[in-house]
Amino acid sequence: MTLEIAIVLLIIGLAFVLFVTEALPIDVTALSILGVLLIIGFISPQDSIKGFSNPAVITIAALFILSHSLQKSGILEYLVLRMIKIGTKSKTFGLIVYLFAIAIASAFVNNTAIVAVFIPITIRVAQKFDINPSKVLIPLSYAAILGGTLTLVGTSTNLLVNSLLVEEGTYEPLGMFEFTKYSAIQLVIGLTYIILIAYRFLPSRTVPSSLTQSYQMGEYLTEMKISDNSPLIGKTCLDRNLNRNFDVTVLDIVRDGKMITKNIRHLILRENDILFVRGSVDNFLRMKDLEKVTLLTDEKLTEKELVQEDNVLVECLLTNKSDITGKSLMQVNFRRRYGGFVLAIRREGEILRKKIAHIILRTFDTLLVYGSRQNIDRISESDGFIVLDEIEAQLKKHRLWWLGIVVILTVVGLSALGILSILSGTIIGVTILLIFRVLAPNEAYNSIHWQIIIFIAALIPLGHVIQTSGTADWIGNSIYNLADLFPESYKPIALLSMIYLITIILTEVSSNAATAILMTPIAIVVSAKIGLDPRPFIFAICFAASASFITPIGYQTNLMVYGPGGYKFTDYMKVGFPLAIIFWVLATLLIPVLWPFQAVG
Repeated sequence: MTLEIAIVLLIIGLAFVLFVTEALPIDVTALSILGVLLIIGFISPQDSIKGFSNPAVITIAALFILSHSLQKSGILEYLVLRMIKIGTKSKTFGLIVYLFAIAIASAFVNNTAIVAVFIPITIRVAQKFDINPSKVLIPLSYAAILGGTLTLVGTSTNLLVNSLLVEEGTYEPLGMFEFTKYSAIQLVIGLTYIILIAYRFLPSRTVPSSLTQSYQMGEYLTEMKISDNSPLIGKTCLDRNLNRNFDVTVLDIVRDGKMITKNIRHLILRENDILFVRGSVDNFLRMKDLEKVTLLTDEKLTEKELVQEDNVLVECLLTNKSDITGKSLMQVNFRRRYGGFVLAIRREGEILRKKIAHIILRTFDTLLVYGSRQNIDRISESDGFIVLDEIEAQLKKHRLWWLGIVVILTVVGLSALGILSILSGTIIGVTILLIFRVLAPNEAYNSIHWQIIIFIAALIPLGHVIQTSGTADWIGNSIYNLADLFPESYKPIALLSMIYLITIILTEVSSNAATAILMTPIAIVVSAKIGLDPRPFIFAICFAASASFITPIGYQTNLMVYGPGGYKFTDYMKVGFPLAIIFWVLATLLIPVLWPFQAVG
């Protein structure tokens, strides 16, 4: 091992640690790695920006725009819900049809976007079939992951691996439906496992009768009555600095039997006003003593009391397109900006209720939000939130609403026939949607998940460094030496199995894109060592990098359903580990059959 290889391995190791710990956003981590490679001279400035012109990166950005045109029309939700009417008489059959429809949709539309659209719908479908949502949200994620492997455009991983392979200059690109002959079998086995086994072992979390119970808000919501000697009389909440002095939030005020929900901070308070307050017990007691209010401890504030007049209480999932992640509620002035109160935050199985105004928000946090229906509707229209509330899946027939689906199917068809490259097809498709004003330019720009684009583009040069530094050769030789333990005739299968297993392990602790960038050059080196075409090994990486079932952090869709499903980390391990093992064995046996090992001259 040379010093250069040791440094590259150290950088790779540091990158994985940062991905796992989430010490920095993933795009910042990728840019930091790119900066380090530039500083130490492992890459030139010209090579450092090649990722931003990579065909896969441009294609992924264009596919985000095409996917948004479908989301805008509501056609996906409409068609899927029409499909499950077939299975309304049977809970099992209805669930099979629903998950199968999700998988098919994920074959053509980014699976992260699919899950974002269908989380609230899945919760309603679960209620329709009298199923606990925690029984079906992980299956939703798994079905979307499996569906994404059906085609070249189903997941960014396939596009990225294809681009890295083509850059080698001597290999044919992967076909649009070349994945399908294996992934269709994988989908059938996966859905069978989900319905017959995973469904039984997934937790059936007790469904609380209200969101206040679900978030255990009993000790954090109460009512206070203003006494005749209270210094609050004749003053406003802002005058007395209640929020700053006691870290409490006045949600509503009841006066003479009528609830006041607007302009709370500037309302002149009167004797006998009843304040609906969010805070903590210690702060309630301090406020009671200093502000001379009566703490109505016998009257627990419930969702029924909160949701009166026009006010509602809902859960809102922060998406990866939200501009408030990385900031606190206080920094973004959530109350003024959105007209709602955040009462609690659910994060990776933990409920945060203390000092929430100062908590730094993360992607896929679930917020318990209280506000008027009008303001909640405004939040739901923002790309930064998914409101987990009842929705109606209806077609939104704006001008040329059907053109989005026609464009996507045409792009996929022409690419499959070899008439157009997928890059050319997606660019032309986006141009058509913009020319006919199906999407406005701002809509197109806003629909792109820039964090993912920056992340992939900044990491691609690392793959180049892994090759040029000799790191890919060193790792490839190490894997090849392990294969020497097997008879010569079994060595190719052993190598494929090891590459698949290593890829699964890496994707579970980091990200599928980062794993694909690391493993693709290694697979090419390993196949060259034994004089075989790399295609079987490349497909092993494509399928393994997307086979993230064991942890919630390996794939975005798993993390998205974590909060809404009320899951624990172990829930993923319990149902995901057997599935990962099944697919490892399946890939080892089936990939060499579908893509036979062929010697290269």
